[in-house]
Amino acid sequence: MGKYLIAHDLGTSSNKASLFSTEGRLIRSHTVPYDVHFFGKNCAQQNPEDWWNAVCGATRKIIEGIAPEDVLGISFSSQMQACIVVDREGRALRPAMIWADLRAQEQAGQLEDRVGFDRLYELNGHRVSASYSIEKLMWVRDHEPEIYQKTYKMLLAKDYIICRLTGEFVTDYSEASGTDAFDLKRGQWSQEILDAAQIQREKLPELHASCDVIGSLRESAAKALGLSKNTKVVCGGGDGPCSALGAGSIKNGQMFLSFGTSAWIAGTSDQVFLDKNKTLICFGHVIQGKYMPCGTMQAAGSSYSYIRNALCKEEERKAVQEGQSAYEVMNQMVMESPAGAKGLVFLPYLLGERSPRWNPDTSGSFLGIKMEHEKCDYVRAVLEGVAMNLDLILRAQREKGQVTDLVLTGGGAKGDVLAQILADVLGVTLHRLDHVESATSIAAAVIAGVGVGVFDDFSVVDQFVKRERTFEPDPGKKEVYDRQKRLFEAGYQGLKDYYQMESQI
Repeated sequence: MGKYLIAHDLGTSSNKASLFSTEGRLIRSHTVPYDVHFFGKNCAQQNPEDWWNAVCGATRKIIEGIAPEDVLGISFSSQMQACIVVDREGRALRPAMIWADLRAQEQAGQLEDRVGFDRLYELNGHRVSASYSIEKLMWVRDHEPEIYQKTYKMLLAKDYIICRLTGEFVTDYSEASGTDAFDLKRGQWSQEILDAAQIQREKLPELHASCDVIGSLRESAAKALGLSKNTKVVCGGGDGPCSALGAGSIKNGQMFLSFGTSAWIAGTSDQVFLDKNKTLICFGHVIQGKYMPCGTMQAAGSSYSYIRNALCKEEERKAVQEGQSAYEVMNQMVMESPAGAKGLVFLPYLLGERSPRWNPDTSGSFLGIKMEHEKCDYVRAVLEGVAMNLDLILRAQREKGQVTDLVLTGGGAKGDVLAQILADVLGVTLHRLDHVESATSIAAAVIAGVGVGVFDDFSVVDQFVKRERTFEPDPGKKEVYDRQKRLFEAGYQGLKDYYQMESQI
């Protein structure tokens, strides 16, 4: 009989459960959606019970027809930067504040004042932000003191599920590195930051490697999931660092580009890498002792979605009539516009921006509009603008060394037109993987397998992913894209005063 591993990709909008064979074959997947509660100006919460129900329901679905005792291990890739406060029994004391919750602005300012911007970046590889977990816990302490007093531990999203499964209060190094309270070089909670935050160390979970077995399933959990009590629970990792493993980035210098709603260029490093302009952030890798320097932009695929909704209703109708996706029709339209979109420039700052600008007050813009520009030029300019923004992130990554190849993954990477534009603008060879939407699930499965001893090491990821197609940069387009990059940068710099004025109105 075959043996199996279960991977849960615990995302913001849903949990995707995947059943893999120990030979690396995906047997089946099932996704259970859940809601995010947005309210106020910048609050975003979820009910942890929804996560639990999704994990239980999806697990039962994917193991139909499988003997429970043949499932050897279960692990996770998870949304990061959440804050779930629980009591000694692991019961959530309030809704989970997720990564998109930014209400802790005042607490972030206090932390920066007490530690210093540069020192915080040096310690944990991240900029201070209300999106991180420790600032959220400070907010709970300041605004819900009765809940804070009852708090035994603060957990991250997957670690809440692990607590329900095993009764243990843990997290892994990759998740910890996304809390703003981690000493990245020492691999431990930063007492300096915790003292400045005025948070007791005892309220944080125990640290583990991603492949550590945390325990076997409790009887109640085994019953809820339909699994054996002998199934091992392996710690897993944050979805960002998991994407590195799922892209096959396991050795120093291996780089990848993940293109989805947002997009990031990241890689694996043997040392903490912090660039001179603080364009990048740095996570702990899911491979203990390694790191993932990363630059993430906000609106990548969502910029393409925006232009579809704003300008391409006709193309949507055509797609329905022809049985295609709207993006396939739009991609055909992109090919009607020359490289450089006749000089049209798009700044993809529809949601503010993280890397490379770190400016929440930015907004999107089309620049250089002339009478000659047609709809196809606008659509092409959007893809090129996203690519030029990623090129700035790649420049920061190149401080560490030459980058000539990138692995391409993520749900938005399926289109050949986009992949070629990325290769041309970035000036690199792109290797697209065969399972572009499953990188984090594959990572969780590999982590589970290493944890339970089925796999010797993380190099087994090569059994799970293959390079599906390669895109080479067209040297004939370099000159036009170099020109467009200069216009792109000049456009942003020229609008900085406008962004500031706009934010104050």
